Amino acid sequence: MECLRAGVPATALYVAVGIDSDERVAESIKLAGDRGISVLEVARGELDRITTGAMHQGLGLQVPPFAYSHPDELLRQAIDSGEPPLLVALDGVTDPRNLGAVVRSAAAFGAQGVVLPQRRSASMTAVAWRTSAGTAAKMPIAIATNLTRTLRDWASEGLMVIGLDADATITSDELELATSPLVVVVGSEGRGLSRLVKETCDQTVSIPMAAGVESLNASVAAGVVLAEVARRRRAAGRI
Repeated sequence: MECLRAGVPATALYVAVGIDSDERVAESIKLAGDRGISVLEVARGELDRITTGAMHQGLGLQVPPFAYSHPDELLRQAIDSGEPPLLVALDGVTDPRNLGAVVRSAAAFGAQGVVLPQRRSASMTAVAWRTSAGTAAKMPIAIATNLTRTLRDWASEGLMVIGLDADATITSDELELATSPLVVVVGSEGRGLSRLVKETCDQTVSIPMAAGVESLNASVAAGVVLAEVARRRRAAGRI
């Protein structure tokens, strides 16, 4: 439904026979019909096959491959947004569910875009699309050939680069840079930030947690820090 609302150039909406129809199903079918998108009723087993066994809840939207932006375009859009730039960079996040969840958090807390490295990274697959709950339709996502170089280029344009690091002495509730033009870098699910990316950061930040808890999932950690950035910006009257 969110993809259809956002005007994603879909080619077909598949609806499982016998699906429990609620207002979201009804709106999805109406939106597809209004836009001239084919609405195809199929057996649930056929929808299972089409979606390779994904949890589809009786609906499947066929969309073209994701159209990525260029990092320079992402920066330009962030600067032109009228708000303090807030971009998110993922360093080695390989789980598409984490990618989708980060995109969803980025949209929820006012980020203008997400950048992924070309290598050793999840991409915007169907799983990532679904986990983003439709927000990938309106969140620009770029591919960086060299993430470290991209971060340095953005830093030269006035953005501060902060990295999430469990060993950092500065915590997210001490994040004075939150109101500055900012890039939040999220490391991989296992090893965290790579050495070169970490050296590129102006500051690394940890998340205060109760004793006995080792770490947070990458997407959860990103959501916590982005929420704190948004809170501080609201308090400062920046958004």
